Amino acid sequence: MSDDVADREIAAEQALVDRVYAQLENSSAAAARLATEGHERGRLGHEGGLVERDAMVFQAARRMAQLDAAHEGLVFGRLDMRATLDPEPRYVGRIGLRDENRDSMLIDWRAPAAAVFYQATAAEPNDVVRRRVLRCTGPRVISVEDELLDPEADGADRLPIVGEGALMAQLSRARDRSMHSIVATIQAEQDKAIRAPSRGVVTIAGGPGTGKTVVALHRAAFLLYNERRRYESGGVLIVGPSGVFMRYIERVLPSLGETAVALRSLGEVVDGVRATRHDEPAVSDVKGAARMAEVMRRAVRQPVPTAPHEFRIFYRDDTIVLDRQKLSSLRRQLLSEGPRNRQIPRVASSLLDVMWRQVRGERGRERGREEFNAEMLGNDRFVGFALEWWPPLDAARVMDWLRDADFASRVSEGVLDHEEQALLHKSWQDGDLSIEDIPLLDELRYALGDMPEKTDSENEFTDHLGGDLQELTTASDREFSSARAWRPPTFRIEDDPFAHVLIDEAQDLTPMQWRMVGRRGRTASWTIVGDPAQSSWPIPEESDTARNAALEGKKLHEFHLSTNYRNSSEIYDYAADYAKRVGLDADLPTAVRSTGIEPTQVGPVVDLSASVRAEVDRLAGEVSGTVGVVVPVARRAEVNAWLASWPEFADAAPSAAASVAGGTPSGEDRIVVLTGLDTKGLEFDGIVVVRPQEIEDESQTGRAALYVVLTRATQLLSVVS
Repeated sequence: MSDDVADREIAAEQALVDRVYAQLENSSAAAARLATEGHERGRLGHEGGLVERDAMVFQAARRMAQLDAAHEGLVFGRLDMRATLDPEPRYVGRIGLRDENRDSMLIDWRAPAAAVFYQATAAEPNDVVRRRVLRCTGPRVISVEDELLDPEADGADRLPIVGEGALMAQLSRARDRSMHSIVATIQAEQDKAIRAPSRGVVTIAGGPGTGKTVVALHRAAFLLYNERRRYESGGVLIVGPSGVFMRYIERVLPSLGETAVALRSLGEVVDGVRATRHDEPAVSDVKGAARMAEVMRRAVRQPVPTAPHEFRIFYRDDTIVLDRQKLSSLRRQLLSEGPRNRQIPRVASSLLDVMWRQVRGERGRERGREEFNAEMLGNDRFVGFALEWWPPLDAARVMDWLRDADFASRVSEGVLDHEEQALLHKSWQDGDLSIEDIPLLDELRYALGDMPEKTDSENEFTDHLGGDLQELTTASDREFSSARAWRPPTFRIEDDPFAHVLIDEAQDLTPMQWRMVGRRGRTASWTIVGDPAQSSWPIPEESDTARNAALEGKKLHEFHLSTNYRNSSEIYDYAADYAKRVGLDADLPTAVRSTGIEPTQVGPVVDLSASVRAEVDRLAGEVSGTVGVVVPVARRAEVNAWLASWPEFADAAPSAAASVAGGTPSGEDRIVVLTGLDTKGLEFDGIVVVRPQEIEDESQTGRAALYVVLTRATQLLSVVS
């Protein structure tokens, strides 16, 4: 195909793209006019006008956001169909657009009419003669890539075929610090998962580089398009392994016109709480175990450590005593009837029942129960005791109790051994929550229950003491917040569930994390993405049990992706050989791209710093995208210091450290230092692996972690050992 033909085809497509962008501007102007009209309705001076204003402004704002997000790569596909079916080509884009006559100019990629763009193959063309992918920069068409799917169709010989294939062109593109949509190059097996039934659970499995994550994100966009009312009103929760990963994927859905999603790392699933650091592997294994649910259950059932153990008061002729035994019996009775905080309205009446049974004097009995209740509820000593004995509790306060070794030992007895208890005690002494603490906090929150809302029909305890209860809760929150830099969740437990839950790197979730996420998806549909061979959790059977409990009763739809689009075949063969050698039961996809460049092994080395520097220098000079330097956890600070001391990398070092710690690095920074766990779900043009044996040795699942690291590179891999 000559350059002249390619230029003519590009010019013809540019004319169409220009018309589409002109219509986009018209649509944006119409949305702006709708917003203006909505604000005018709000000035009518009656409630109906305010309702109309809110509805019109909301719809206009949503449409404008959708149109703004679609600007980049708005038009990306063209289908030339058999003339007897559709004489005009179909254009496929990020959103749907109609012209002023309401005729379709652009088909939304999620619409049924666009499905054939992804599903047609040379073996089954589905009436598609030619499929064309338009590659654009903003509104400018810079190239086209064609596939002739039905050469026997009438007129096929007159269709020019340009380029060498859109998919391979996409695969060779340099990586930056963000994941991009694959909306123009979705393959048939990926499209089946994207368009799977909305109800139940869709699992997307496959080895490294098969596009599991980006397919799952496109599925979320597809669901929002097809059942918008359901998923926008209920919400879509996307959970990933780390803050680094969530920043990596955060642009995908907005680029597809969808913003009605909550993106949270595992350290951010609970509203109002954010943790960015991991515990050491041995500690993580304890905190993630299903046994910790019993430890948390016991913790919320304990007496408040600072609460009084006895209460004495004189009433008429009797000395009334609430001793340790009576209080313990009453506590067990209350806890048998529901979550602790839910029992608050019943505490006063329950205490008064026990106390009234001790009133035997004639004067007390003559005055009756009603006067006894009134006198006790008006007594500051009784009020103070009741508040101290059964205060409203938040999860943070109970978590603080667990920092006391004696308390933690008491609730862990028979569940955790002494070594495990010691690991927990040591981890909780620095005061900062870890990512592995968040499910424990959530477990406490659900075990405690919400504070009940006060109503006129509730008993005298909340009627008389509501103000004191509120002050006590506020003081407790303030006390913990100042010490731990933490704020308790602001929404109620029953508000947690979402309409759809998407879990990426699901093989890494601990049993406690499955319990946490499962609460958010009790009535939801699910998309679950993972590869068991990449798991960082050492007891998969225990995790599977927790996962099955979270998904109980939901219909399962399973999809498997078999093609590795990320790695060159040379890099993936190296990683697959490692997986076989160390006995990983790995799903080994087929890598479709070859560069002719084998991975480099450097070592043994005398000067580790100099060797790492030389390899980073080399890779940064040979690729135009990102370079990841993957290190053992114990060497992260050391390698960051090396980067900071090298003049040519001085600007990159702070951002590398920030990305590990949860900061937001600049999109222009090319070099980043990460641990093996941090690389989950990410990809780089080049990877330098530092001390692989140490990465393998640092946890029970170190071999799986190193396998993951070896599959992160798209073009160049260097191992410094």
